[in-house]
Amino acid sequence: MTQEVEESKKKSSTGMDENIAGLLTYVFGLITGILFLVLEKDSKFVKFHAWQSIIVSAAIIVLNMILGFIPIIGWLVSLLIAPLSFILWLFLLYQAYMGKRFKLPIIGKIAEEQANSVIK
Repeated sequence: MTQEVEESKKKSSTGMDENIAGLLTYVFGLITGILFLVLEKDSKFVKFHAWQSIIVSAAIIVLNMILGFIPIIGWLVSLLIAPLSFILWLFLLYQAYMGKRFKLPIIGKIAEEQANSVIK
């Protein structure tokens, strides 16, 4: 077993394996991200994925809202964002389940800083 997989078998303070809790942070985006951010006391892995889930979800929501105000071109671009968001969502679910701390550009760095700065 690799170290990443071994680390994912650790339990989080929620009682779940870290990789399962990390995966669940992405299931309903903002909702589960915030839920696990509040519930998780110890695991930086779960907190990282919770923060990344929150930030990615919020960014996609804001981007879609902005594009919704731009006639025709904005609406077309918004149609392209939907399948790309779905693919990104599946990819992040998979990475968390595999016990990896995959950092998205910019968002991943912010999520890591937030996960490491939260003191409980």
